[in-house]
Amino acid sequence: MSDRDYDVVLFGATGFTGRLVAAHLARRVTGTTTRWAVAGRDRSRLQRLVAELPGDPPAIEVVDLADDAGLRALTARTTVVATTIGPYARLGEPIVAACVDTGTDYADITGEPGFVALVRDRYGEAAHRAGVRLVTCCGFDSVPHDLGAQFTAALLPQDAELEVRGYVEANARFSGGTAHSALEAVASRRLGGAGRPGPGAPELRPVRALPPRVHRAVDGVVTGYGVPLPTVDPAIVLRSARALPGYGASFAYGHYAAIRHLPVAAAGVVGAGLFATAAALPPTRVLLRRVLPAAGDGPSEAVRARSRFAVTFVGRGDGQQVVTRVSGGDPGYDETARMLGEAALSLAQDGRGELAGALTPAMALGHHYRTRLTHQGLRFEVLEPAVSAA
Repeated sequence: MSDRDYDVVLFGATGFTGRLVAAHLARRVTGTTTRWAVAGRDRSRLQRLVAELPGDPPAIEVVDLADDAGLRALTARTTVVATTIGPYARLGEPIVAACVDTGTDYADITGEPGFVALVRDRYGEAAHRAGVRLVTCCGFDSVPHDLGAQFTAALLPQDAELEVRGYVEANARFSGGTAHSALEAVASRRLGGAGRPGPGAPELRPVRALPPRVHRAVDGVVTGYGVPLPTVDPAIVLRSARALPGYGASFAYGHYAAIRHLPVAAAGVVGAGLFATAAALPPTRVLLRRVLPAAGDGPSEAVRARSRFAVTFVGRGDGQQVVTRVSGGDPGYDETARMLGEAALSLAQDGRGELAGALTPAMALGHHYRTRLTHQGLRFEVLEPAVSAA
């Protein structure tokens, strides 16, 4: 693919998160031979964005999502497409289809289970045959959890049945675009099946999800209670664990919010249930769309600078326990921008593994990607090395 015009094309660069991804890419590739472009339907907005970016300016490509021929003409000229255009269930499919048709690798930051299942079921087989990597969930959903569970499992005995629990803590605000994507994600959960393996993916071991129960978190490791998080992340973790070496003889995963006080945990469970019920019903879903913040808005730089996240993993197997942590800055925007930017660069520059088709970040990018993220400030730490579990 070295004869293509670009290494990376970024769609959605003028949106809130897209601007952050563009700025990250601009800082990373200035002074290198990497060729990249920003793409969208409004040339004037793209020009204003490019004028604000640091370093060497990217090229500008004008294309509309409704223009199938234009999308294919552009994707055929790049090695990798990265996209922040969501909600993906409504807007994401045309770019995926164009990438498969033109043999172009793809990365996004969706957290919508229905869209992940659609990419796998509708395009996974054709992508596998064409050697194309379709990598969904390259943002806070689900990179820290996917790579963190992989990091943790590798520290435990590989001939044992392994169990890992991830506990998420974050103080961050979210934009209108994220709120609308969350609504679409909850509404699309009826499509389900995001955790099933895709075409061509090996099945090296049995995997299962741990029961989604509120429980007291591990004393001395995580304070308070673990409240199940109904996100796409457990499905992504289990898909990686099914297909990749390093997850033991069998693997189980549970994904939870770490809540310090029981009343707050209970309120969160009730609130999530009410939101899910409202999102599932068309009349109340329309009302929610009207009252949510407008897409394109997001927290200020000062607010993002104060935001942090940490995911603590407790892994057990063969009588041993290991505790690890993945942590970083603002999860929904600054870190997500780095995660998508580095995923695109990894697809373009780090060579190809054995897998193709609809893939998770760990399946497609693996250890090269984790090294890239570490160099960009994401922390992977062993808090407690493997010892005999109490």
